[in-house]
Amino acid sequence: MKRIVIATAMTGCIALAACQQAGQAPVAADAQYQKVLIERLLDAKAGDVIEIPAGRFAFDRSLTLRVDGVTIRGAGMDKTILSFKGQKTGAEGLLVNAGNFTLENLAIEDTKGDGLKVNEGENITIRGVRVEWTGGPKTSNGAYGIYPVQTTNVLIEDSVAIGASDAGIYVGQSKTVVVRRNRAERNVAGIEIENSIGADVYENTATDNTGGILVFNMPNLPQPGHTTRVYRNKVIANNTGNFAAKGAAVASVPAGSGVVINSNDQVEIFDNDIVDNQTANVIVSSYYSTGYMNEQGVAKAFDPYPEEIHIHGNRFKGGGDKPDGLDLKALKVAMFGLNGRLPDVLWDGYVNGARAGGPQVCVDNGAAATLNADGPNKYKNPRVVTEEVRCTLPGLPVVNLPGSDAAPSAKVAPAA
Repeated sequence: MKRIVIATAMTGCIALAACQQAGQAPVAADAQYQKVLIERLLDAKAGDVIEIPAGRFAFDRSLTLRVDGVTIRGAGMDKTILSFKGQKTGAEGLLVNAGNFTLENLAIEDTKGDGLKVNEGENITIRGVRVEWTGGPKTSNGAYGIYPVQTTNVLIEDSVAIGASDAGIYVGQSKTVVVRRNRAERNVAGIEIENSIGADVYENTATDNTGGILVFNMPNLPQPGHTTRVYRNKVIANNTGNFAAKGAAVASVPAGSGVVINSNDQVEIFDNDIVDNQTANVIVSSYYSTGYMNEQGVAKAFDPYPEEIHIHGNRFKGGGDKPDGLDLKALKVAMFGLNGRLPDVLWDGYVNGARAGGPQVCVDNGAAATLNADGPNKYKNPRVVTEEVRCTLPGLPVVNLPGSDAAPSAKVAPAA
């Protein structure tokens, strides 16, 4: 039987609802509430539901949960607010080293480091959670907003991430992942799937980030990623200047990037609205084009090439008119003139010469053009290759989460 634990402030406004002003979360007694919630997390047992009432609660240290089978539930992402603006100790807002975990209906604001980190757990649900740095995009903001890593069976839905200096919603080195109906804005990367196997990313809105949705593989990590579907998303005007910390992988992402695939395999991008991303609506690149080559070297098993990439049935509009960086600006002017624009799909052109089998990249997206930037030859001979890459690949499988409704079958809308 689940135990319901109501974590309430011990002094100050006891009847929180009575103190709430219209449109504002009430203020609770900071120090006492911090003590109460820390104790609840330390004493938690499997099956507990820790309910946090409406209010704005201040914390000066990280919160940690290490027990499987716990639910933490607030009254709503704009009603229950955990503020870490005065955080003095700890790297995260909430660190979870546990499985069968649910976090829902609350906000985490202004953490010193990552907002919510879930490490090495199975059956993780994050629902109706807002993680935000309220001062706007800054390099000093925490790197990750919602951050499950080395996890299995992950559902992130109906959540919001704003202001992360790396990725707002990031799923890394994980398996069986669904990211749906979220909003990511004013982050460096809005939503990032990295070195993960089996991910469905759908019905999200990514806007005002540096890059909207990223599907990456990085070297020297426990597993390579593959099999990601990105569909029915709105990826709009991701033109915020890159404010990542120097040396971070995403520091190489040009402002104005819609969907970016780097070194990942079996990625299907379809039925999305991808609009007004000023460098390119879609970028397909290899590890060789990133500018963050690992000084310690790359493991021999690492595959630096994007392969089995299938882009089809998307609705593109605008974009490519103000690419980020002198090289891309020069490329645009040289090929398409001052008033022209880069094509919707920008591919660096690196090809795996040892690859056996079908095509590496397929773009079958109506009138949308593809530019091969000729990266292997130092970008000396870029050319439009729309018809050369017009091909199809089999659709990737639906991701099914145990105990959750499956990602719906995706019907492809006609290409714009």
